[in-house]
Amino acid sequence: MSPARRRFFAAIAGLVAVALAVAIVAFVRTREPPVEPVSQDVPGPVLLVPGYGGSTASLKVLATALEENGREAEVVPLAGDGTGDLREQAQVLGAAVDEVRERTGSASVDIVGYSAGGVVARLWVAELGGGDVARRVLTLGSPHHGTDVAGLAADVAPDACPTACRQLASDSDLLRRLNAGDETPDGPLWVSVWTRDDVIVVPPETAELEGALNFSVQSVCGDVRVEHGDLPRDPMVVALAIDQLRQALPSRPTPAAC
Repeated sequence: MSPARRRFFAAIAGLVAVALAVAIVAFVRTREPPVEPVSQDVPGPVLLVPGYGGSTASLKVLATALEENGREAEVVPLAGDGTGDLREQAQVLGAAVDEVRERTGSASVDIVGYSAGGVVARLWVAELGGGDVARRVLTLGSPHHGTDVAGLAADVAPDACPTACRQLASDSDLLRRLNAGDETPDGPLWVSVWTRDDVIVVPPETAELEGALNFSVQSVCGDVRVEHGDLPRDPMVVALAIDQLRQALPSRPTPAAC
């Protein structure tokens, strides 16, 4: 083999070795440590995450009902007006979890995410280590795969569609990344409750999560009408939510819940 050919093949071998080394380093750096799920036998405090716009009032009914059933419940105020970056809201949730665990000495928390709050809860688990702390994550009418309403707003009136609005469009980078691979990461048990009467989360089935216990309120009580805004305060839905957060494992409700 001529010296020029030897140099050529040596250079190729060197490039392959460098590429392999870079790939190995990237793999090691991006590999997440294994999650250690918390016990399902000892329920901790419940943190309730508001939807788009950050209104805490919509979750007061559910929080009060949880407290009347012996649970400590706290509604998490979101950053700003609740329309900013959902990853920033996930950091707010993480700080609230740290505070309540330090105050109560609890090993775990349950999370209830209403509407966009369910996406915030998923971001916290998937990207901020929530899998080692969350026992249950229950979402109510959450646009896990985006909503056509946000997509339309982003297209027709982009100036009136803030960051969180754009992130909730079906084709957003945030949702594509969040839904790539495992939609329900290890750690908590996942429950998604939604309503077929939803005209905010469109189509309503976007609330379903692969790997979660999914059910619409109409699959439990066929003739009930529950709109998006009623999910966290409708008496039947409140009862369903409380039941799914009990010590027993989540299970599909029967018509007796009606």
